Amino acid sequence: MDKSYIWLIIAALGLGSFGLRFVFIGLIGDRSLPEWVLRHLRYTAVAVLPALIAPLVVWPAANGGETEPARILATLVTFALAYFVKNFLLSVFGGAATLFLGLWLF
Repeated sequence: MDKSYIWLIIAALGLGSFGLRFVFIGLIGDRSLPEWVLRHLRYTAVAVLPALIAPLVVWPAANGGETEPARILATLVTFALAYFVKNFLLSVFGGAATLFLGLWLF
């Protein structure tokens, strides 16, 4: 690839990212949004985080894309701790400990 083509792509992505942010911050930033929009925006993180994490659990690049029982177990333990204990740090550290223990055992 030509370096100018790569820089053109980087500039286009930067302008697109700026445009998306400008629509919400620059044009709508000082106005109050309707309640139904605010209700939907509250679920953005809940929708994005599983989409980011699921491929790392089901098709991890660390082992060539094969599903491992240790990663599935660590995911289940993390979810269970988060659901029942409702402590973020305990969930993260419990899941990490389960992953390391599972990788060592399996």
